[in-house]
Amino acid sequence: MSVQPIRIIIADDHEVYRDGLKLMLAKEKGYTIAGEAKNGLELIELAKDSSPDIILTDIKMPKADGIEATRRIHEQNSTVGIIALSMFNEESLVIDMLEAGAMGYLLKSSDKSEIIDAINMVYHHHPYYCRSTSARLAITITESKFNPYKKGQPEYPFTPKEMEIICLICEEYSAKEIGDKLFHSTRTVEGYRGKILDKMNVKNTAGIVIYAIKHDIYKVKKD
Repeated sequence: MSVQPIRIIIADDHEVYRDGLKLMLAKEKGYTIAGEAKNGLELIELAKDSSPDIILTDIKMPKADGIEATRRIHEQNSTVGIIALSMFNEESLVIDMLEAGAMGYLLKSSDKSEIIDAINMVYHHHPYYCRSTSARLAITITESKFNPYKKGQPEYPFTPKEMEIICLICEEYSAKEIGDKLFHSTRTVEGYRGKILDKMNVKNTAGIVIYAIKHDIYKVKKD
């Protein structure tokens, strides 16, 4: 049986950026471009007509921005995986996108491997947080209305050692610092971190922090 390719819409008001994404994805197996839009209104109509699996959309667009487009598309079809494309200084807009229904976000400068990771994660209904997410943004996400962890989703048990390492990761300790603190090698800590990522079904440190706080594994220390 042949596997159907993931159908992707790209929305951005800059043609050069759209073309770059299309060219990159065309070289990868398992993806097909279902359409492209240069503004939010085009995106809303295109999403209705072309049944995409994934939408990669800029936040700032003419006629209707990515936030409004995401909200309206999500109301029509909540199964579409929407990934916000942001600039480095648009943290508050990222929160608005997530609350509108996006399942993940990327910096527009993200490399190919991260874009592919994000598409695959969101396609399987798992959140994706940009690798360069700041600690401040991660905490802000946990305090927002955005919560991809629906009730009834199975939670994996963490060992006491994993719980300890999760909390230290949330406190921004590096693998080496955690190793020094717990009398483990950096390699051992990285092994634990890999198991934690697998159990949480996330891809990076931001995912660990957000999962841990949303599931009450770690409590944010207030100043």
